[in-house]
Amino acid sequence: MAAYLIRRLMVSVLILLGVSFITFFLLYALPADPVRQIAGRSATAQTVENIRQQLGLDQPLLVQYWRYLTGLVQGDLGRSYLQRTEVGTLIAARLPASLLLMAGAIGCELVLGLTMGVIAALRRGTATDQTLMIASFVGVSAPQFVVGLLLLYVFAVQLGWFPIGGYGTWAHLVLPSVTLGIMGSGWYSRMMRSSMVDVLRADYIRTARAKGLARRRVILRHALPNAILPVIAMIGIDIGIFMGGIVVVESVFGWPGIGQLAWQAIQRVDIPIIMGVTLVSACAIVIGNLLADLVTPLIDPRIKLR
Repeated sequence: MAAYLIRRLMVSVLILLGVSFITFFLLYALPADPVRQIAGRSATAQTVENIRQQLGLDQPLLVQYWRYLTGLVQGDLGRSYLQRTEVGTLIAARLPASLLLMAGAIGCELVLGLTMGVIAALRRGTATDQTLMIASFVGVSAPQFVVGLLLLYVFAVQLGWFPIGGYGTWAHLVLPSVTLGIMGSGWYSRMMRSSMVDVLRADYIRTARAKGLARRRVILRHALPNAILPVIAMIGIDIGIFMGGIVVVESVFGWPGIGQLAWQAIQRVDIPIIMGVTLVSACAIVIGNLLADLVTPLIDPRIKLR
């Protein structure tokens, strides 16, 4: 286990290094000039050049990247060009909201998706199976802003069960979580159905049934733990996606997450914030995949981490 963790950590460092390198050079290859955003349209050429020198943007890209990497190793994500605040501080202020939305969304999509997938697999070929798969297709295909606005109109405006938007209580979390959960549940239900169908055909399931075990015990004790393994890998990916921020959902519900911070930075070419959010998202994906790998042997002892 220790050797496996060391190898994974080394690979993770290389991945994050690659992400930072590619993102840094792609951002500076854009035609937009962050110095112009800071100086304003009426600034003189001398003013623009002074700002460029103050920020060190007049130096070669490799020198700028090395300086950024040196600060990154020390835990310094840089300073926002426009907000004049440390990027780490800005991200830390948005992180609790993003973590809360991530937990709510993943919980919602798991409850919906796994339930639909298991029922569809057990009723394979029936009208129930077809209806659930059509519902999952609609959930995957429906635009997030449409689903979010419909939920707001029905449950916030018409029924008044939840607040229209904002952040602070569990009631504010429900509608954005359900919006993301409806989309994610479509993927989970289809994967769970496919995996469950394959497991139900396995020899050990037929043996368990031949021994006279109750149907519920066969499904919950023998089939479900093996069928859920592919879903765990998807959860690791979702952690990174949600930590990167779901801009559309955050905009619809006024959720102060990392996605809003990244979108504002992109509009204003605030490169340090864009780099910081990208690295946080990459770290979340790496950590999510690592956690998924560590949880898998707990569900299926046959899997060994080497």
